[in-house]
Amino acid sequence: MRKKAMRVVICGGGVVGACTAYFLRRHGVDVIVVERTGVAAAASGKAGGFLARDWCAGTPLDALARHSFKLHAQLPRELPGHWDYRPMSAYSGRVVPEGDPRRNTRSTFDWLSKGIHIAQRIGTTETTAIVHPQKFTSAVMNAAIAQGAEFRHGLFTGILREAGCTTVKGIGVGDSIIEADAVVIAMGPWSLLATSWMSLPALYAQSSPSIVYDTGTHVSADALFLEMEIHGQVAPIEVFPRPDGTTYVTACPDTGAFFTDPAHVEPEPNRMHRLQQMSERLSPLFRPEKIIAKQACYRPVTADGSPLIGRVPQEEALYVATGHGVWGILNAPATGEALAELIVEGATRNVDLAPFDPARLPPLDLPRRRWP
Repeated sequence: MRKKAMRVVICGGGVVGACTAYFLRRHGVDVIVVERTGVAAAASGKAGGFLARDWCAGTPLDALARHSFKLHAQLPRELPGHWDYRPMSAYSGRVVPEGDPRRNTRSTFDWLSKGIHIAQRIGTTETTAIVHPQKFTSAVMNAAIAQGAEFRHGLFTGILREAGCTTVKGIGVGDSIIEADAVVIAMGPWSLLATSWMSLPALYAQSSPSIVYDTGTHVSADALFLEMEIHGQVAPIEVFPRPDGTTYVTACPDTGAFFTDPAHVEPEPNRMHRLQQMSERLSPLFRPEKIIAKQACYRPVTADGSPLIGRVPQEEALYVATGHGVWGILNAPATGEALAELIVEGATRNVDLAPFDPARLPPLDLPRRRWP
């Protein structure tokens, strides 16, 4: 008699959930992805998509980032679809303040305004790249579905356990139950909603407004990390040109409360106005009539800056993958691959997940609920 395939339910249709689903299907696991809004509906669709091989050197993220950067380069040869993967250079610099005589100096890049000083190259086409995050997440999810994964719209409402023990047997979706051999919580900052049913460390939401401009072929394939003085304060601003003729600009990140429903996330007007002012100082191409999107997203961050990847403490068959901060798009492939290995084989091959063990941080002291 043929052995029944393992079934895993993944809560969250973002980039981490999509990559986990894809790699689980490569192990032959039955996968159901549950998502309340849509694929790449939050940060996975509104992030910059910048990738760096070695910018996490000297941190616990280094091995994860290096392996994930390698996977990003491999996946365009393995999966159908196009998500604008492109190696690119990256530069740091600053914007000379208004009134400074150096303001009249022509920038290194002719598409930038005068007075933008490029200090140094900080990434090459060997070490930095970019993807379109929404297209990438959708392509990986579609590949998982093509291989047999199931995608269901629904609201996560609880965790089902075996009577009298900590073994997870499934989840609640609305008023119904989906039974499973293992459950993965990968809902970005909204993973906090699951703390009513399981023990997790604190998560924080870093909001990030961005503007996408239609710039055509006039912008070089170089990421820019600049500093600019505005309203008496020095603020960083990042510019990511994409192969599809758009340029993504972001600045003014902040940490605070966030919307319960990802579909309701909107950019805060004052911060968006400030970002638009900053953008227009960078290039004559960043004009109001060239704006394609004004948007915002919330990235999940932890107290120590490293993600939570692994088995939830004091639970059986319950896993979490969140807290990736600004490196969510970069580290999603290696996270999904390693988590799939951990669930199916009990150990990982390419990345040690010990630095990301949720048990390393104190859990939130909240009352626990049982479901149903």
